[in-house]
Amino acid sequence: MTEIVRLSTADAVKLLTPRAAAFIGRVSHKMLIDGSWSEAAAGGAMEVLNPATEELLARVPAAGPQDVERAVAAARAAFDGGPWSRFTPEERQRALWTLADLIEANAQTIAQIESLDNGKSAAVAQMVDVKLATQLYRYMAGWATKIEGATVEPSFPRALGLEVTAFIRKEPVGVVAAVVPWNFPFLITAMKLAPALAAGCTVVLKPAEQTPLSALFLGELIAEAGFPNGVVNIITGDGPGAGAPLTSHPAIDKISFTGSTEVGKIIGKVAMDNMTRLTLELGGKSPVIVLPDFAVADAAAGAAGAIFFNHGQVCCAGSRLFVHKKIYDNVVADIGAIAEKMSMGHGLDPQAQMGPLVSAEQLERVCDYIDLGRAEGAELVAGGARAGNQGYFVRPTVLSNVADTARVSREEIFGPVLVASPFEDLDDVARRANDTPYGLGASIWSKDLSAVHRLVPKLRSGSVWVNCHSAFDAALPFGGYKQSGFGKDFGRQSLDGYLETKSVVIAL
Repeated sequence: MTEIVRLSTADAVKLLTPRAAAFIGRVSHKMLIDGSWSEAAAGGAMEVLNPATEELLARVPAAGPQDVERAVAAARAAFDGGPWSRFTPEERQRALWTLADLIEANAQTIAQIESLDNGKSAAVAQMVDVKLATQLYRYMAGWATKIEGATVEPSFPRALGLEVTAFIRKEPVGVVAAVVPWNFPFLITAMKLAPALAAGCTVVLKPAEQTPLSALFLGELIAEAGFPNGVVNIITGDGPGAGAPLTSHPAIDKISFTGSTEVGKIIGKVAMDNMTRLTLELGGKSPVIVLPDFAVADAAAGAAGAIFFNHGQVCCAGSRLFVHKKIYDNVVADIGAIAEKMSMGHGLDPQAQMGPLVSAEQLERVCDYIDLGRAEGAELVAGGARAGNQGYFVRPTVLSNVADTARVSREEIFGPVLVASPFEDLDDVARRANDTPYGLGASIWSKDLSAVHRLVPKLRSGSVWVNCHSAFDAALPFGGYKQSGFGKDFGRQSLDGYLETKSVVIAL
């Protein structure tokens, strides 16, 4: 049975760095607009809860249209004629390097703030979220000085009597609205800010209302790094109050959104009305495919990590498991044993292997899906319910012999719930793996390179990992096929999303 490790609030506070303790100790926070820390114009505030204890963690401003207007105007001014527009590529590069150094120096503090706000393990947040964010700022800093156009020799008809020269420029797209979800708040902020700033854009950032605190702490570091006022503005608020007026604002040149497919479609329609440039990284229902040659214990450990990492609150979580029928029963049994032995608890407690879900709403959603899966005929191997009655904990759950048509097989649950079923051959599993509206990630587990290379091109997925899952690098583009969105985060390709292409023809 999954154990819950309890950590008192008093003991949790003792584990914080002095800067994290001071930041959390304020309780009431402000948002960053044009270099100043501000309350909401209408005076509203939102409560932020600690998902491990359900206690009040912070209050942040509830931004509304007036606040959005001020933030967009500040970003517009900084881009159109402010000091940021006059920064050279090298100066942008140095600013990003300075920010990365500050993040690295405050890595433990950031991870602890993220843990209290989101529920995730502070140790994992420092090792994964903050480390990768730091790498991303440095990687994109390097690209700031390498944005290049091209010269072209046109083939105009000589009858025109023109002698011309032509070239292609790459220019920043302008003011960016960056809307960030609650599962990896600090990391996904970096995925948007780093390429936007490297390209020369300015940004209005809206973190998720459930997890705004690491973004506000980042605002302090941005000020320390010496970025001019208005380059990065951070507004806190919910979707209707702040997100909708931001993404529909006519002065926004580019929207970068990470979140659910449902919300992404709404934002996409609004963006089309204004012809706003758009990057969407949306939902997933990623398959984990285990071929018959792979060791059972290794397959079970890999599949468990693919779904239970970050409590299953990962857009590309390996939530659908396909195992060859020869080893299916053994692999599923081993994953069930792993799930039952996992300890749960406060993210600051190093003994806890899994923290809570982010909110009461998410807890209810995940538990409803578990009940639905059992009602649809799935066999419960492990977990299957909420853990305890304080904090938003759900036991890591394994459902076996789940029909491909079941809702739990087709819909994104976004929690620690694995649905498993056997397969017989490569064509069979490729067809079933692709039988979903999503196409964000997939993993193959096998030592048979011939089979792997035959299977990889059959999978309609933006990322395919072999003998690993959710393996990210700053240089590797990440984004989805189908309803998992379009555009890329990470890699050189993400920078392209923040640049316009201009052709210039000069008659000599």
